[in-house]
Amino acid sequence: MVNKTAIISSIASLGLVLGIASSKVVAQISHEMNQMQPSETEQTGQFRRIEQPLVNKVAVTLGGLGLIGLELWWFGAAKPKSRKATTQAGIQEVTIIVDGGYEPSQIVVQAGQPVRLNFYRKDASTCLEEVRLSDFHIAQELPLNQVTPIEFTPDKPGKYEFTCGMNMFRGVVEVQSADSTAITSGDRLWRALRAIAPSATVAQSAHLKFQYK
Repeated sequence: MVNKTAIISSIASLGLVLGIASSKVVAQISHEMNQMQPSETEQTGQFRRIEQPLVNKVAVTLGGLGLIGLELWWFGAAKPKSRKATTQAGIQEVTIIVDGGYEPSQIVVQAGQPVRLNFYRKDASTCLEEVRLSDFHIAQELPLNQVTPIEFTPDKPGKYEFTCGMNMFRGVVEVQSADSTAITSGDRLWRALRAIAPSATVAQSAHLKFQYK
């Protein structure tokens, strides 16, 4: 989960740096304008080139780069946390914390089995009052400080997105085929043996597969 306090502190620090740099520039401009003679003012007209100190230029540049880097990290570099649902009484279940986003934001389930997502909302922002799973025609309000279960059954493998009411925060339910995980240790050994020694007889392979299941 992203530490919102740290992000807000970073943005405030960058804003303070930019504010100090801007105030210095304004003060210098006012001082130089006051020192100008009336004749000089008439000659220069409406436009006058003002050279800013190098320190101000560096401060503004670093502040801008910092904000750009923070934005890129927020929208691209932060890797979503993935969690596989646990099966209880035939239902695949996982709890999702709603606090400045969704944690975990990527859920792995099996196709053809009921899924229950337990959304525990801790964030009071209005954006997270509702969660939507458009592919399953679900739009559910999330009361604050309560667990709200949402159930559905994915029939086909694929990735299905869930979002907040304003589409600002997103998560993904990755539905895998049931056959993709139903591989025993005997199956893995059999495939490895056939890859190494393709001439092995079917009977030998079948014997090993049965023995190591």
